[in-house]
Amino acid sequence: MLAEPGDKLAVLPDRPGVYIFKDRKHRVLYVGKAKSLRSRVRSYFQEAPDLGLRKRKMVSETADFDYLVTDSELEAFVLEANLIKRHKPPYNVVLRDDKNYPYLRLSMRDEWPALDVARRIRRDGSVYFGPYVPAGVMWETLAFVRRTFPVRTCKYRLDRPMRPCVEFQMGRCAGPCGGKIERENYMRIVEDVRLFLLGKSRELLDGLRERMKNAAEELDFERAAGFRDRIAKIEKAWESQRVISPNLGDIDVFAIYRDEASASVQALFVRAGVLSGGVDFQVMASGDNSDAEILASVIAQYFSKDIQPPSELLIPVEIPDGELLASWLSERAGNSVRITASPKSGKRADLLSMAAENAMQAFKRRQAKRVDTTLATLKELLGLKKLPEHIHAFDISTLSGTESVGARVSWKDGRFMKDEYRRYHIRTVEGMDDFAMMREVVGRSYGEEPLPDLIVIDGGRGQLDAAMQALTELNLAGAEAVGLAKIRRNTPMERVFVPDAGRGIRLNPQDPATHLMQKIRDETHRFAVTFHRAARDSRVISSPLDAISGVGKARRIKLLKAFGSISAIRAASENEIAAVPGIDRKTAANVKAALCSDVPD
Repeated sequence: MLAEPGDKLAVLPDRPGVYIFKDRKHRVLYVGKAKSLRSRVRSYFQEAPDLGLRKRKMVSETADFDYLVTDSELEAFVLEANLIKRHKPPYNVVLRDDKNYPYLRLSMRDEWPALDVARRIRRDGSVYFGPYVPAGVMWETLAFVRRTFPVRTCKYRLDRPMRPCVEFQMGRCAGPCGGKIERENYMRIVEDVRLFLLGKSRELLDGLRERMKNAAEELDFERAAGFRDRIAKIEKAWESQRVISPNLGDIDVFAIYRDEASASVQALFVRAGVLSGGVDFQVMASGDNSDAEILASVIAQYFSKDIQPPSELLIPVEIPDGELLASWLSERAGNSVRITASPKSGKRADLLSMAAENAMQAFKRRQAKRVDTTLATLKELLGLKKLPEHIHAFDISTLSGTESVGARVSWKDGRFMKDEYRRYHIRTVEGMDDFAMMREVVGRSYGEEPLPDLIVIDGGRGQLDAAMQALTELNLAGAEAVGLAKIRRNTPMERVFVPDAGRGIRLNPQDPATHLMQKIRDETHRFAVTFHRAARDSRVISSPLDAISGVGKARRIKLLKAFGSISAIRAASENEIAAVPGIDRKTAANVKAALCSDVPD
């Protein structure tokens, strides 16, 4: 932790800005923004119960911090997004996506505008359409435009006449380089391209039909046929598009699906009411981060790239700094951008549902792929006969041999199966004997129930041998089991023990197979400790009245209400006890005898 926070904290300005926490090796741990650097940064180093486990751990690793003052909270917001994108700090929500998405660019400042592909949006007077995700949609659109609208495809300077190329011969370019078309007519074609890419179907088709009619009236039937064919192509192209609602305009829709360690954020792109594409973002986050925090960070990082914001963002929840984000996006777009959260009905609600479904499917596909790879690695590492798709794990929890319990958890198909969890009070072992307790619990767990693909024992060689002994006694010696134990206390290094092997296999702490076994073992430990605490608490709060013949819950409550405490009942006479409604003389005699007998000499 920061050695002397007071020295540096004392001089923090009461200004907006960005703060950067670093560890002892000067690696960036976390980047945050603040309306007041003084208040925000100091809050990390004070007793703050709402800070969360992850951020408390971050503070414990922080050895130093830097800060940058900005003129406004909006500037701090933008700077934070850029710094997170640059440093990818482990304690921030980090968007694992560094791609720039393609746009179609119509070079309107040129005398003879052309349509080409751009990866970055520049303030050059051009009109940009997109982004196109996946990129294949963009290439299909570009190919259609070039087949349908004869705008030039070359990048030559046309300040002097030249011989038209093969594109003119094929009818795919109007030939402005050779003076084959007047600029006014060429700009009409450019305007048609603009309307098509904006999805303004009615305006475009009405204009083409008018020109077709005029050409026919002028007896220029070849030109009229050209307009007719163009209209037919455009109508067919729009029929194949997924039209959500022409009135929606341009919207980016964001939805999230997650677990404790990662999340999928799905973005759908609607342009001119047509669903033009979508992208799934993989996000690293923790359980301390809310859905709203993750979405806010993803959106900020996404638009910090060269992305043209739409007129509206659609999200499932209100997000922190929503007004700041909308102001920043409006500034980038050059027009007003609004953020709509959790619409209850209509097309917008349908779009959010679609995005949420896609986020869930993307998350499950990625998880299944990750799990399959991890299980294959685990099978090879442990020398297993088959993929460990179904895993049981066991742990013992005790305190000096009292209230000892065992626990079993189950993991299958990439998730914990709560209905297969089991809890055991230790019956046959007294005192501290972890090995015997493990033998009892594993022995009681199996019988009619089918074996999993792998059994993980929380412990080293001794615990594993005890578990294998129990399995052998059940004629289940062929079961695959391993023991997992830390090499030393307070170290992340782990070792896995396999039956009939030596000192065990040292695990790579960065390997996903190690993470999976640790995750399952830690869940087992949590389940066992929770059960053990409940057992201890139950013993502590139990009443001496519980063990007395004839005293059930109802009579116990009546006695305690009448006298107020066990001491008062003990001091009462048998007649006074029998006078309590519902207590007969025999029960009163039992109570008096039992309470007087437990008083120490």
